[in-house]
Amino acid sequence: MSRSPAAVILTGASSGIGRALALGLSAPGVRIGLVGRDEVRMAQIAELCREKGAAVEVGLIDVRDRAGIEAFISEFDDATPVDLVIANAGVTTGLGPGRTPEDPAESRRLLEINYGGMLNTVEPLLGRMQARRRGQIVVVSSLAGLRALPDMPSYSATKAAVRAYGISLRGWLRPFGIGVTVVCPGFVTSPMSARHQGARPFEITADKAAGIILRGIRARRSLVAFPLLLLAGMRLGGLLPPALSDWFMGPFAAEVEPDGEARRRRTLSD
Repeated sequence: MSRSPAAVILTGASSGIGRALALGLSAPGVRIGLVGRDEVRMAQIAELCREKGAAVEVGLIDVRDRAGIEAFISEFDDATPVDLVIANAGVTTGLGPGRTPEDPAESRRLLEINYGGMLNTVEPLLGRMQARRRGQIVVVSSLAGLRALPDMPSYSATKAAVRAYGISLRGWLRPFGIGVTVVCPGFVTSPMSARHQGARPFEITADKAAGIILRGIRARRSLVAFPLLLLAGMRLGGLLPPALSDWFMGPFAAEVEPDGEARRRRTLSD
């Protein structure tokens, strides 16, 4: 997308990469639909985007709410056909204390948000963009979707699913003039990253990550993966014999602190 998009849908807009992308995309003449759950943070980012000249619509929607997000996106697209949709919302979890199994409820929550939420965001626009024969779809995976992290099974699996879905869309939709970009970030400073208690090599700021992603989107690149050194290491890890590959991933050992929803669930179950 060499020109700036006129109409954008962005999920996970309240913090981290999503917040930085919202600010990077906002400009006079741009209408942007921001989706997130935190009312206070969403109001703050919406106001900052408006200060940059964008027209902003806010959807206080959980991406697991298929009907709710479909209604928001369809109404937005009816008014201003969407040029660019970025399915960015995601959460993370890891093994339990002492490397015990993941909480089964958390594993399924990741599936519903990271993969199901991506589907709920993209699906309402597939037929519309196909009929218009234009548009760009961006799905945010992770370097963990290239080579799974041993302490984060469900996160790695859901991000691998997002990556695979994006690759499939790319082959299907290219003849219709629709671009598909799969984004695979490494460690990016954010509230989610702060819960990752372990090595975070080559971690970069959300603003820097958003800049890399936006350059890739504007160039209509099929894959935006960074940082390059970590990408190379992950690719190498995937090529090694299994035992050596698992040894290679040893330095990535980590514990992931539960987020607010996980803590509330634990409190209710105690």
